[in-house]
Amino acid sequence: MSFLLRRCIFFVLIATIFSCKFKEEDRHNTSFKKVTGIYYTEVRRNFDSGLAFNQYGYQLSSIWRLMFYSDSYASVYNPDKNIFLKFPVTLDHDSIFNISGAWLKALQVTKDSLKLQVLQVKGKSIYWARSNVYMTFYADNYIKNVLHKDTVDLRKPQRKDSLFIMKRIAMVNANPDSSFAARETVVFKSKSSLVKVKKEAVAADIMNKWDNSDEYMYPEYTITINKAYQDFSYSFLATVDTQGQLHFQRSLVYVFPEFEKSTIRIIKGIIDGYLKLYVQVTPGKTLQIPHNSAVTLNVVGKKG
Repeated sequence: MSFLLRRCIFFVLIATIFSCKFKEEDRHNTSFKKVTGIYYTEVRRNFDSGLAFNQYGYQLSSIWRLMFYSDSYASVYNPDKNIFLKFPVTLDHDSIFNISGAWLKALQVTKDSLKLQVLQVKGKSIYWARSNVYMTFYADNYIKNVLHKDTVDLRKPQRKDSLFIMKRIAMVNANPDSSFAARETVVFKSKSSLVKVKKEAVAADIMNKWDNSDEYMYPEYTITINKAYQDFSYSFLATVDTQGQLHFQRSLVYVFPEFEKSTIRIIKGIIDGYLKLYVQVTPGKTLQIPHNSAVTLNVVGKKG
């Protein structure tokens, strides 16, 4: 083998070794070592539209706080217990990592801020089309000593959120049968000792990742009427307009087709004969603006 050929083979082998090494190092191209010990607070969570709301009224909430010990461990705030809990960090390729059961992609990592993309992962596949939520964190020190702001103020909806909500409100309020979820849900208040109102609560806990948005997205109320004309129980969907008027939409319990009209007639009679007389209704609001919203009502009548 000639000297020139041996030199060529040698350089090819060296290049291959360094290439493999660099590729392995680049595989985990996210590192939190430079920001260890820094406490960060989430100040904004938004869709790829830049908005914190979607057309159905769902609002993304900024609730995370975290601190990295290293590339292997981090503390994440648990609002349910009001403490920081230590979680392992799993680094993957292309700036992707897992923490506290969530898959995220690091878009920006500095001592002042973090920008993360929330990934929708199933098995070993990332659904990029559905990974459209972004989280912005500021370091606590940056918030206090540079921005001189309060976390509560930083988390408030922005002007573009308000403009979007006002546009949606104008659209749904033009039709009493249309609606979107109210961030401040409808309030039902009994005007009679014979009528009891209970709003079904949804706890924010580890099971739903501290997201109790179902409580305002699908608000549910149980209204019990004592000394009714007879025993009855109906569950139905209704909309509440800006004047607090109930508009029946549909029954939530299956009835045979031949009984459908009579069932609707009875439910509307209960609305007019009981609910409108004995229950004060305050419409739902988003950003303090009243608008049409939907509610689930379980109305129980007790004759005795």
